[in-house]
Amino acid sequence: MKTADQLLVKQINKMLVLNTIYKEKPISRAETAKRTGLNKSTVSALVEELLSEGLILEIGTGESQGGRKPINLSINKEIGSVIGIDLGVNYILSILTNFAGQIIWEKRIIIKNIIDSPQQKIHDLFELIKETITHAPGTRRGIIGMGIGVPGMVNYDKGYVLSAPNLLWENIKLKDIVEEEFHIPTLVDNEANAGAIGEKWFGLGKKASEFVYVSAGIGIGAGIVINNELYRGARGLAGEIGHMTVDVHGIKCTCGNVGCWEEYASEKALIRYLKENAIRYPESILLSKVSSEYIDNLNILQIIDAAKKGDSLAIEGFKNIGYYLGVGVANLINAFNPACVVIGNVLPLAGDILMDELRSEVARRCFSSKYSNVKISSSELYMNACALGAVALVISRIYASPVS
Repeated sequence: MKTADQLLVKQINKMLVLNTIYKEKPISRAETAKRTGLNKSTVSALVEELLSEGLILEIGTGESQGGRKPINLSINKEIGSVIGIDLGVNYILSILTNFAGQIIWEKRIIIKNIIDSPQQKIHDLFELIKETITHAPGTRRGIIGMGIGVPGMVNYDKGYVLSAPNLLWENIKLKDIVEEEFHIPTLVDNEANAGAIGEKWFGLGKKASEFVYVSAGIGIGAGIVINNELYRGARGLAGEIGHMTVDVHGIKCTCGNVGCWEEYASEKALIRYLKENAIRYPESILLSKVSSEYIDNLNILQIIDAAKKGDSLAIEGFKNIGYYLGVGVANLINAFNPACVVIGNVLPLAGDILMDELRSEVARRCFSSKYSNVKISSSELYMNACALGAVALVISRIYASPVS
């Protein structure tokens, strides 16, 4: 009879083998043993279990190293589906992926009234989840799980949204609510943390052991990766950098504080700048769509499009946002000395108009950049970083406990 300690060691080794096959696919049993440091008999036994559970497949032979050709292994990406949700303030994005994190289907809906009650937001979320489920292919395990990224402070272990000021949410037991409705195992995390995980698994963070992911949308959050692991802090609430003070006598924030970074460097700050400065740009493309007092009705993508077409008001708005983003990013670089900083969510879609200003301000303010060059890039995952990270949360949980 195996002891609890022996079972734990086996589970850890099984997770190690599964992760290695995922990262190095295709890979043989012998090469898996080399990469993991486990002996060949242990790897062989664990591989047989993973094959019987359907989590991996044998996919043909590799090159011979002098004896019989080795049989290669790969993840069985069709074993089941995963749902990833980015629960934004003015949108909800849902993606459906296979077990390898490849997107099968996706849909983004726009939320016009962003101050709806929690019940209305949850209703909209449920409707999109129901639609997502209808697109799931028939697989051995069906929908394995669901991950949700939320813009606010989250108790990750319990899946509770403690506070999401831009949603006007307090103490929402989101994991319990979703699981009761859909009976699908669900994980809930801060959206910037999910974005950082998405970058680590699928994006620019793959090769960086230390990096910062900044989610720049209606609010601002950060996911911080240190030594290849997401840094959550003592109580799991790290990364609320949108609420660090950049002006002690500044604008009142939805969190109740004043002078928070996101009041100067976010989508809502962009709208405020456009409204306050519209009178200086009567020829603006934006003002041909709506009058200055209704600028907040514009879609952010319309503003980005106008900027790329040369609209002076939009361009100056993004430059202003880029300046303030640079102020905060310089602080993050000085504090954490990351290998790179990835800017995600919607604002970096403005491209060089915003990013050049951001980088220039970082260069002026960042003390450590004199000694170590930090690459600052917009996310190659574009708007999907959070949703893909939510998927990765589910897949990694399966890897941590790969049982039938």
